[in-house]
Amino acid sequence: MAGDGQVSLGDTVIKHSARKIRRLGKGGNVLTGFAGSTADALTLLDKFEQMQEKYAHNLTRAAVELAKEWRTDRMLRRLEALLIVADAEKTLLLSGNGDVVEPDDGIIAIGSGGNYALAAARALFRHTDMDPAEIARVAMAIAAEICVYTNDQMVLEQIGDEPR
Repeated sequence: MAGDGQVSLGDTVIKHSARKIRRLGKGGNVLTGFAGSTADALTLLDKFEQMQEKYAHNLTRAAVELAKEWRTDRMLRRLEALLIVADAEKTLLLSGNGDVVEPDDGIIAIGSGGNYALAAARALFRHTDMDPAEIARVAMAIAAEICVYTNDQMVLEQIGDEPR
């Protein structure tokens, strides 16, 4: 999972080196990424971590339960963020609309440069022999070249690597 470091407020860049990827679970075996309001996303990540504990680290069940609560809870439904959660077997996108989406090819992207990174990653996956980490790195670099709200200050995390 890769994320850029840019934080924008309107048309102004206010931070270049934000960390939009977090490890959850014992041993950091779940990766999470977010886009949107940082405070909202961190609130949702805390809730997701609670759901992980409650549902015995079943990623899909925790994601579905969070999405249900996010959509129906008065306070949570006002939160503006998107989340990606992944373990060694699944990658899921969660939204406040109640969406829990597992992409067919395991490739998903969110945020301002998400569609650029997604297109680049799918092309690289289909037409090169690059490993997943290199695909993520190159796709993010391409998105940073195109999207003014995406920069090249990347954080890359892989399940199985030591937490950084």
